[in-house]
Amino acid sequence: MKINKIDLKEYDYILPPERIARYPAEERDLSQLLVYRNRIISKDIFRKIDQYIPEGSLLVFNDTRVIKARILFRKETGAVIEVLCLEPLAPIEYESSFGSKEPVEWKCIVGNLKKWNSGFIKTPYFIEGKQFDLVAKKVRQEGDTLRIRFEWSPSGISFGEVIDSVGKIPLPPYLDREVEPEDFDRYQTVYSRFKGSVAAPTAGLHFTPKLIENFSEYGIAATEVTLHVGAGTFKPVKSKSISDHEMHCEHFSVSRKAIESLRQYEGNIIAVGTTSVRTLESLYWLGVKLKKNALISPDELSLGQWEAYESDSDTSPAEAIEAICKFMNSNNLSVMHASTSIMIIPGYKFHMLKGIITNFHQPMSTLLLLVSAWVTKEWKKIYRYALQNNFRFLSYGDCSLLFRKDNDFK
Repeated sequence: MKINKIDLKEYDYILPPERIARYPAEERDLSQLLVYRNRIISKDIFRKIDQYIPEGSLLVFNDTRVIKARILFRKETGAVIEVLCLEPLAPIEYESSFGSKEPVEWKCIVGNLKKWNSGFIKTPYFIEGKQFDLVAKKVRQEGDTLRIRFEWSPSGISFGEVIDSVGKIPLPPYLDREVEPEDFDRYQTVYSRFKGSVAAPTAGLHFTPKLIENFSEYGIAATEVTLHVGAGTFKPVKSKSISDHEMHCEHFSVSRKAIESLRQYEGNIIAVGTTSVRTLESLYWLGVKLKKNALISPDELSLGQWEAYESDSDTSPAEAIEAICKFMNSNNLSVMHASTSIMIIPGYKFHMLKGIITNFHQPMSTLLLLVSAWVTKEWKKIYRYALQNNFRFLSYGDCSLLFRKDNDFK
C-alpha cells in the first residue's frame, strides 16, 4: 500500500460553523441516527438503533472515563499557563498515578509555554474547604510534549483527588466555550469506568442505561474494552503527506472476559466508536505478533503507527484471538495491557468488524480517514446527506451506524 499517494484534499469538505454541536442533545438517545447499509442511507433517532443491529451481534464499548486533565496556572503577572495531562510516566499505570500520595510525573501539552520561565508554577486547590497548592515543575522536553512533575500538600491527598479539585474537563477546542456544569455529566458515557482519557469516546455519549439494558431482548450482546483517548486522536492532519503525521501512542486494556466474547462472536462485532475500532484492530495485529512469537513479554505489547501496513498476514481473526487467549493463559493474565499508535487510513484491510457506530468528524482528520477506510469514497455521499438533513457534527453531534456492502450481515 502506497501511503504517500493519499491526497488529503480528497478528505476535505465544508463544515459550516453552525453545524457543529456546541451542546449535547436534550436527551442522550434523542440524537439523530444515520444508517448506511447496502449503500442505502436512511435516518431515524438513536433511541431506535436496536432495530438496525442484527440479532447475534456483539457491541464493543470503550469504558474509559475522561479526567479533569486541563489545569490552569495563573502567574503573578496575570499570564495563564495551561497544562493538559496526557498520560502518566511515573508511576506509569493510571490507577497507581491517580492513587499516589507522592509526587507524580506526566506527559503533558503546555499552552503559553513561553511564559513559563521560572523552575516551577503553582495553583491553589481546595479540599473540604481548605486551600492547598499544586506545584508543577518542568523535567524535560520530549518531542512536542513536556515531562512534568506534580507535587502537592498535604501528603495524605491522592493525585486523583487533586486534579478532581483543580482540573477542568478538556472540551474540544472547536466547541469554543468554557466548561459548564452540564459537561461534567454529558461529556462522559454512562458506562465509563476507568479514568484516563483527555477526550470522550463520543459515539458512546448517545447510549442510556435503559437502551443498553434492552439490547439483550433483541439478542444483542455487549462487552467492554478500555482505550484511554489521547489528544492526538482529534488532531487535524497538517502535514503535506499522511506519512509525516504522527499519532500519539494510546494505552488500552482488555479483560479475559472481553477476549472470550470476541472469540464467541467473531464475525459479528460492531465497534462503538473509532476508539473501539482502533482497539479491536490493534488486538488483531498483536495476535498476529503473538502467533509468530508467543514469548513476547507482557510489558512489550505495542503496535506502531504503520506496522499493520508493513505486515503481510494470512492469519484469521479467530487465530489472532486464539493467540491472545494462549498468551494470557500462559502469563496468568486476567487483563492484558498494551499500547497502540495504529493509524487507519484508506486502503487498510479490516479484520475484526462488521459495523461501526460513530459520530461525524472534522475535515481532513484521522477519524475521517478511518471512516473513509471503512466505507471507501462513499463517505462523501454519507456526509453530504448528513449536511443536507440537518445532522449535527463532531463530539456533541449526531451519530451514524455504518455497514459495508462487502462486509454486510446476511
